Amino acid sequence: MKEHIEVEGCVKVVLPGTMFRVELDNKHLVLATICGKMRKRWVRLTVGDRVKMEISPYDLDKARITWRIR
Repeated sequence: MKEHIEVEGCVKVVLPGTMFRVELDNKHLVLATICGKMRKRWVRLTVGDRVKMEISPYDLDKARITWRIR
């Protein structure tokens, strides 16, 4: 049962341990980590990158980054 909310945002802060502080389009800040596929492919994220994320409807403060938008 995969019921995730798909959102886009902009990386604001790069934290240690592949964690990122991402600002959504509605100015809400979430703590995000990169998914395993991006980690395996060595995708680098820096401040200012647009990303696509999945947020669980149960915890709206954490997210998983699934895609980097060019």
